[in-house]
Amino acid sequence: MTGEPDRDEVRRGISAYQGALEAIFAIIIGIGAGFWADRHFGTAPRWMIVGTVLGFGSFVLRLWRMRKLFEDAPPGTKRND
Repeated sequence: MTGEPDRDEVRRGISAYQGALEAIFAIIIGIGAGFWADRHFGTAPRWMIVGTVLGFGSFVLRLWRMRKLFEDAPPGTKRND
């Protein structure tokens, strides 16, 4: 063995970073959309709270779906989900 990481491990790591960024940006986009709506309609902080809740809900959903990447699977098997 050359000490190089397995391709499946690298792909899982890349997918984990991608999923984490998507989850964080979901919250940021939700807050930003709420902030814009509050400024546009003059309803502060109503829509920012709604946007934050929706962004956080999207964050949790993304992390829930991402858990499949880290479930214990026998080495060398591929998931086609």
